[in-house]
Amino acid sequence: MASVIGLTSLLFVPGAAPQRFAKALASGASVACIDLEDSVAEEGKQDARDAAIAAVAADPRLAVRINPVTTPAGLRDLIAIADGGAMPALVLLAKAESPGDIAVVRGTLGEGAKIVPLIESPAALAQTAAIAAAPGVAAMMFGGGDMAAELGTALAWEPLRTARGVFLLGCAQAGAPTIDVPYLDLDDTAGLDAETQLAKALGFQAKAAIHPGQIATINAALRPSADLLAEARDAQAAFDAAGGAATRFRGRMLELPVMRRYRRILAQATGEELIDA
Repeated sequence: MASVIGLTSLLFVPGAAPQRFAKALASGASVACIDLEDSVAEEGKQDARDAAIAAVAADPRLAVRINPVTTPAGLRDLIAIADGGAMPALVLLAKAESPGDIAVVRGTLGEGAKIVPLIESPAALAQTAAIAAAPGVAAMMFGGGDMAAELGTALAWEPLRTARGVFLLGCAQAGAPTIDVPYLDLDDTAGLDAETQLAKALGFQAKAAIHPGQIATINAALRPSADLLAEARDAQAAFDAAGGAATRFRGRMLELPVMRRYRRILAQATGEELIDA
């Protein structure tokens, strides 16, 4: 599996608004992602596609969300990226339904593509582990908007808690990093922080955003604090001194399962370049 390290925030920017691409890159988000799917009207998709390809050629740090590969728009997105000569940092695949969808992306773009499938339906949710384990998958994203619509619920924490849990279990089975759905109330910073903290507690590594003003709150919630980093480093030192055997650390038993958490914290803190070769 391709790996993504240091990812805490992903900012979507509409492909139909190329004047915002530079601002998205400067937002402090781990990744700025040009969206060719939901934020772009059908009549504007070709212009957005052209703008995205030009932007990625100029700055390959940009990611791109493509339309589903089961649609003509998605196939056109793939061909445009393949012909564009520059690979986006990540390729987000809207409405992934099966490992076969991932194979289509990888078959068109090559083995170097780092793919982030979006799980957006109950049928896809049942395939989470298989999709997450597909070659080329770098991370997984929970697509709460379409999921809520299919379930007939509000896009809110409690109605989607079970679906998030199923998603996280499937991703954990494949060892895939996870990205939570954006919080849509742009003026509710307290609500964004509360939902991000809940996502973190449940096991999400990152959260998507739809406005640059949300990035600082997300990063603050998901990036390890200085105290936690110091604790992780001390734990690693104590574990190494014990030769990798269980040992006492700050009044608690320190053993391999606990160290796996500390090591993830350390990897996240040192993975500022995001994409691991």
